[in-house]
Amino acid sequence: MSNLKGKAETVIEIEASPEQYYNIWKQAHHIPNVAGDHIQGVDVHEGDWHSHGGVKSWKYTVDGISGVFKEKVEFDDENKAVILNGLEGDVFKEYKSYKPVYHVLPNPKGKGSLVKLSIEYEKLHEGVSPPDIYVKLMVNISKDLDVHLNKA
Repeated sequence: MSNLKGKAETVIEIEASPEQYYNIWKQAHHIPNVAGDHIQGVDVHEGDWHSHGGVKSWKYTVDGISGVFKEKVEFDDENKAVILNGLEGDVFKEYKSYKPVYHVLPNPKGKGSLVKLSIEYEKLHEGVSPPDIYVKLMVNISKDLDVHLNKA
């Protein structure tokens, strides 16, 4: 029997600084305005926008399909990582656990940043595919954020 747990990940380069990219996640209410093709709305259920432990519900579209994802956020200020601990939503039709991570680092080439995008997950059963389409969604959101941050 194969393992149901896994991690899907990729790394992209962006022009924004690590601080710019990380800090926009603490103002998540702006993300639907910046990445509207992918994120149609975000609401706070507990806490606030910029504090560790806040609970938010996201309305998203991936591959033409609308969904909802409710998460409890962890902000790792030291490592500039945003961890979205999945609580409920459409992804839980296929996954027992689901944790997207946006981790931004200075680009070793000198300019801009590297964004490590990953999803730690546990599938409900063997027939479920890894969440590659959701990693693609994370890439698209990150690219939209980068364009916005470079206009500012």
